[in-house]
Amino acid sequence: MSESLSHDTFSLLRKDFELPEVTADFDEEKAISTFSKVIAYMLDREFECLLQICYRIDLGEEKLKKILHLSEPDQVAPDLARALWNRQKQKIEIRKRYSANE
Repeated sequence: MSESLSHDTFSLLRKDFELPEVTADFDEEKAISTFSKVIAYMLDREFECLLQICYRIDLGEEKLKKILHLSEPDQVAPDLARALWNRQKQKIEIRKRYSANE
């Protein structure tokens, strides 16, 4: 994945989840790892808010339920972080594709 796409994805998620600024050694895996920690916190303390953000991002109810019910307990936050990351990345790719066609 291009570094620009990773930065754009992180920027979109940063708004909803109040993530830290991008650092010089940024990469997708580090970003998802950081994001997983925020998701873990929200699962424990701000679950309703997390669900609202998932809905706003349009993660998909089935995908969310699958992660919440079928992931191993210690994998729920990383799985959810990766799913949200991929959804935002997909949105960026679609926007770029359509803006290139205009």
